[in-house]
Amino acid sequence: MGETSTITIDRMMREDIEQVLAIERVSFTVPWSRNLFLSEFRNTRVSLMLVARSPEGGIIGYIVCWVVADELHILDLATEPFWRRRGIARMLVLAAVREGAERGASRAFLEVRASNTAALLLYEGLGFNRTLVREGYYDMPVEDAVVMSLERDALVSLLNKPVE
Repeated sequence: MGETSTITIDRMMREDIEQVLAIERVSFTVPWSRNLFLSEFRNTRVSLMLVARSPEGGIIGYIVCWVVADELHILDLATEPFWRRRGIARMLVLAAVREGAERGASRAFLEVRASNTAALLLYEGLGFNRTLVREGYYDMPVEDAVVMSLERDALVSLLNKPVE
């Protein structure tokens, strides 16, 4: 897929699941299940799953998206706690947007917890706009979701940014 410095972005493989699940569990109050990740491997027509690997080859982050018609939907993104605030999530989003564009996506969408300031700043820094708020969308704890979108012109601009 690509390499920036010594961090590599690759397609997620079934053998990556244990490491991905470990990151998922420390990142979210309601983590995705093993079966949910495995179902994405069966959904190859729309599913896009990428991982970031450390210089030693371990999984340090991942992103799960759907590419449907001309839209990229970012469903799940997390970075291993030790590697946070080092640009890993940014690299994953950029790689997913590029792959999505190659599959025909010309805009992108996602939902994020209203309290997830780091994620909001990441997405806004990449050109996403806050589109609307879904009240009470999340549970454990109950919280609003901020829907964010990246429209065609911003997506094209983002494609020209370096992944690193």
